[in-house]
Amino acid sequence: QVQLVESGGGLVQAGGSLRLSCAASGSIFRINDMGWYRQAPGNKRDLVATITNSGRTNYADSVKGRFTISRDNAKNTVYLQMHGLKPEDTAVYYCNAGVLSRLLRSTDSWGQGTQVTVSS
Repeated sequence: QVQLVESGGGLVQAGGSLRLSCAASGSIFRINDMGWYRQAPGNKRDLVATITNSGRTNYADSVKGRFTISRDNAKNTVYLQMHGLKPEDTAVYYCNAGVLSRLLRSTDSWGQGTQVTVSS
């Protein structure tokens, strides 16, 4: 079993900043890709950013230059630093991790989500 716990969401004014964190725990041998996705009401869940365990990153075009994804492999934690937030960034943000467990089973794990609301 692998658990992902997100924190750091909240309400912020347009132009503001937030930092999301997601810590993985449980039966972990190795974590491969980690990422952040978001889902606004009535929309599908979309990719925001991903990072490999070697640090290679990928961003949605809508957040490039404003958001930065990073990770601390020693802490099994991924972060999303968000600057220049816009009302259209309002969504539930979900953490995702590709985990190889100690039993060498691969799982695609999701956190419970954290709400980010940007007021205009």
